[in-house]
Order: sequence, then C-alpha cells, then structure tokens
Amino acid sequence: MPPAPSSALPAPTPGFLVTHLLACSILWSSGLLFIKLSTDLNPFVIAAMRGLIGASLLTVWFAFRGRSILPQRHEWRIWLFLGAFNGWVPNVLVGYALTQMGTAPAAMIQAASPLIVTLLSHLLFADEKLTRRRLLGVLLGFSGMGILIGPAAFPASGISPTGAAAMLCVAVSYAIANVYVRTIKVADPARLALGQQYGSAVPATVLALVLSGPAAFAAVPSNLPPLLGLGAVATALPILIFMTLIRRAGPTRASMVGYLMPVWTAVLAVLFLNETLGVRELLGGAVVLGGVALVSLSGAARRQG
Repeated sequence: MPPAPSSALPAPTPGFLVTHLLACSILWSSGLLFIKLSTDLNPFVIAAMRGLIGASLLTVWFAFRGRSILPQRHEWRIWLFLGAFNGWVPNVLVGYALTQMGTAPAAMIQAASPLIVTLLSHLLFADEKLTRRRLLGVLLGFSGMGILIGPAAFPASGISPTGAAAMLCVAVSYAIANVYVRTIKVADPARLALGQQYGSAVPATVLALVLSGPAAFAAVPSNLPPLLGLGAVATALPILIFMTLIRRAGPTRASMVGYLMPVWTAVLAVLFLNETLGVRELLGGAVVLGGVALVSLSGAARRQG
C-alpha cells in the first residue's frame, strides 16, 4: 500500500479534495477517449506509445526534482509486475475492446475492478474478510455486470462478447495489480508510477516489434495528437495528481477517483464520439457503481471503527 500521508503535510481541505478528485478522474477518464481515437493502430503499439510517453514525462519530472530514475535491486520485480498487470496487458486489451464496443459501456465494465479486489482480498488478507454488507455490495455489483454484458450471449443483441470479455479481463488485471501493491511493505508512490510506465513501455514495444514488425509503428505520426493526449493528459499528469492526493488525503479517500471515472467517460463519449447510452447501459452502470460504493463505504467504516 502507498504510505500514509506525512504529518509534515497540511491536512486536506474540502476544496483540495474536490478539485484533485475531479481533475484526476476527468484526466484518467480521457484515456479511453484517446484510445478510441487511435484504434487504427495495433493495440500493442498503443500500449507501447502510452508507456513510452508517460515514462518520458515522468523521467523529466524526476530529473527536475533531482531524483534518480534507476531501479533499486528490489524494484525490478515490482516494476515488471505493475508494468504488466497495471500497464501493457490492460492497455492492449482496452485497445482491442474499443474496436468492438463503445467507450462508455467499456468503462462501466471496467468499474467492476474494486469488486474483484474485494473478493481477492477476502481470500488473501485476514483483515479484509467479507461482511454481510460488503457481500451485498459485491452481489449488487455483479448483478449490474449481468445487465451490461449478459445480452452478449445472444447473437442478435449487437453486443460484442469478445469486447465485453476483454474489458472484464481488464478489470481483473487492475484488481490483481491493486492487491499486489498492498503486499509491498515499503512503497514510494512516485517510483511505483515511474516503474510501472517503464515496465509497461519496454515489453509492449518489444511485443509490438516481434508480433507486427516495425511497420506497425508507421501510423504513429498520423495518430500523434491522441497518443500525446493518452501519454501526457491521461497518464503522466493524473498519476502525479493522484500521488499528491494519496500523500495528503490517504489511499482510502483517493480511491474515490474510481467512482467518478465511468461517469466522465460516458460524458466524454457522448460529447466527442457521438455515442449514445440506452436504458440498459445506464441501469447496468448505476447498479455496478452502487455495488462498488456499498463495498467501499463499508470497508471505510470498518477501518474507522
């Protein structure tokens, strides 16, 4: 888990929390928009460019602060693991899924990640056992998932079963990374962010070259604006804001970012991609978010008690 906020830092004000939560959630939500605008690129290339741009910008930030970017001996394994499960694997899956479905339903499926975290934590951590309220939240959340992706079982539904399955795998991948971070005894959020980007960029680039060859990067110049947006606006900048949020407000309140992201993704999809949301998507998304809120609020109340 990231370290608790330092006592040397001022306590977060309501204004600080609101502005940072809004900024971080909106910026991160734009990632699906930028990926959707780059879907003529190979998904491995999208993952590689996101990691390379994000890592480059974070490297500049580290250099400006006079900090080393070289990994310590114990950090190699952490960086590679986070680079995979929080980086190139979900990025590749999202790149594929958005060729099959809209961004708003994709974001709603991804919002199930905290529910999966809850189930994994119940199995792995003695102090994170499911209570009745948290179990109810999990069941409610997965009911919402059924509303969102259940119709994909019927050929005439128009819903891509492979796209929905890819986004469900994205949620699982993020959940595994979340649980893994909790097992790290001492963690500097800034170095975790930097290492994750390098651990994502290098494998994704190698895989793109091996599987598709250098020609796969030929379309990068024509897609440079959305790729720069993906690497800078939707990756490096929100990570830095999130690190500040963790240090000032703690990981529990910082995790509230996850509640807002599907909402902003849906808004951005409607405004910039001319997507429309039906009753099923709205109902399913609301049920998923309700389950996530019930699980998270129950966990917060338990920790405070």
